[in-house]
Amino acid sequence: MKVALCFIISYDHKLNKEEFWKKWIESNQDIINVYFHYKDYDKIKSEWIKEHALPEEYIVKTSYYHVVPAYMSILSYAAITDQDNRWFCMLTDSCVPIISPSKFRRLFFQNYNSSVMRWRKPWWNVTLQKRANLNLLPEDFHLGNDPWFIMKREDVVLFMHFIQNQRKMYDLVCKGGLANESIFAIILQSYKKLNNHLNIKNKITHLADWDRVSSPTSPYIFKDGTEENINWIQTSIEKNQFAMFLRKVSPDFPDDVLIDFINKKDDDLIQNMNYYTWSILGVEFMYFLFIITILFVSQRFY
Repeated sequence: MKVALCFIISYDHKLNKEEFWKKWIESNQDIINVYFHYKDYDKIKSEWIKEHALPEEYIVKTSYYHVVPAYMSILSYAAITDQDNRWFCMLTDSCVPIISPSKFRRLFFQNYNSSVMRWRKPWWNVTLQKRANLNLLPEDFHLGNDPWFIMKREDVVLFMHFIQNQRKMYDLVCKGGLANESIFAIILQSYKKLNNHLNIKNKITHLADWDRVSSPTSPYIFKDGTEENINWIQTSIEKNQFAMFLRKVSPDFPDDVLIDFINKKDDDLIQNMNYYTWSILGVEFMYFLFIITILFVSQRFY
């Protein structure tokens, strides 16, 4: 079983923290595949990105308001080219991993049968704002989802099935703009998968600070390793059990701060191991007492 890291890049056609990513991936290279959807191949300078770039026939036109086709293209390519891909992580050029490789591996093997995506009712007025054309859909489909998430393979297959069989609805939502913040919840709702807690874990996977926005449409950009930023990241990780990535991270953000986070011990794993260790010790101690008791009774009997 493998994880597909699916990057959608544009503008400068680079990862803000490429070397950091490569080092992080190295620890789990046996279970990770990497894919890049781009706009212009000629703008890519990194040989590593070129090595993992999608074939030209899978590249589709995208913009800030209309990026869903890029999602679907990279998801379909990753699903087709490697049947072992079980988790599909959607990522941007400004995302970075924020947990240790060992914790990521554990989360994957414990949850590969579930998608992880926060969703809820739309946080905008669907009558006043035409985002995703929700006003033209039945109320059951008035939904919003985090635009960056993790999907299991079975749900990616449902996306492809929906495009083929519900094309009119798919096109209608996409034409509304910013559809990547609704279409995935809508598709899962149409197959009655959204409220299935075993199928979808309604949790945050990509941390973003919307309290300190950098623009009306963009969360805070992490540029400096200030105490405030470090505390925000640490607190957010502690609050969100499935938090694995951080966005948006500037190229100037200190690598040593990120390294400190991914080098932190996997506390949940350690706790589980300690519990297991003490349980084993407890069983062995009880067995020891049992043997001592038998010997004592045997001596008294004889």
